[in-house]
Amino acid sequence: MRLHLASTSPARLSLLRAAGIEPVTIAPDVDEDAVARAEAVRLGAPLTPHHVVELLARAKAEAVAGAGIDGLILGGDSVFVLDGVIYGKPHTPQRARDRWQAQRGRTGTLYSGHWLIEHVGGRVGRAVGAVAEASVTFADDLPDAELDAYIATGEPLFVAGAFTIDSLGAPYITRIEGDPSTVVGLSLPTLRRLVVRLGYDWPDLWNRGTSALPD
Repeated sequence: MRLHLASTSPARLSLLRAAGIEPVTIAPDVDEDAVARAEAVRLGAPLTPHHVVELLARAKAEAVAGAGIDGLILGGDSVFVLDGVIYGKPHTPQRARDRWQAQRGRTGTLYSGHWLIEHVGGRVGRAVGAVAEASVTFADDLPDAELDAYIATGEPLFVAGAFTIDSLGAPYITRIEGDPSTVVGLSLPTLRRLVVRLGYDWPDLWNRGTSALPD
């Protein structure tokens, strides 16, 4: 069973590869802000973090469904919440700096949404979704000069919450409560449960030589 990842996130790809899965990556053509705004208008109320990430994960998975795909399609999305405010990707150095100055020495919650579509035999079948969350505590001794150096790398500009745990941002995170892979942007235990809900076995997705284990 081949997994198709509706994402170009290097972190999600690396996470799946480490778990024995080499997915087919497809860039979803989704205007995330427009999708979220339309849903908020439809509901007549602001979206919760849970709703945002599952909505966008579903939109991404559905955007790539079509001819030529045989297997499972996974869409994912993440947001970071601090003081009840939802933060996505900052995109600019100043926004990233403002967020880090607010979250330094504090704890927030990272939400990761997952949407898995069965697309076998040229037809779209069942679909299931779930949201995972983990609390993240940041170092309180991060000096401005070091923060500026981190922001200058460009890494925090294009990730939810302006931080990573699997790269340069890892030394600035002191505690995680919950599944660590959730903070990377894809909860592996959650994905496994979704795969099982669709009637497949997790090892069905292994395609990266998992038999070559050390003695």
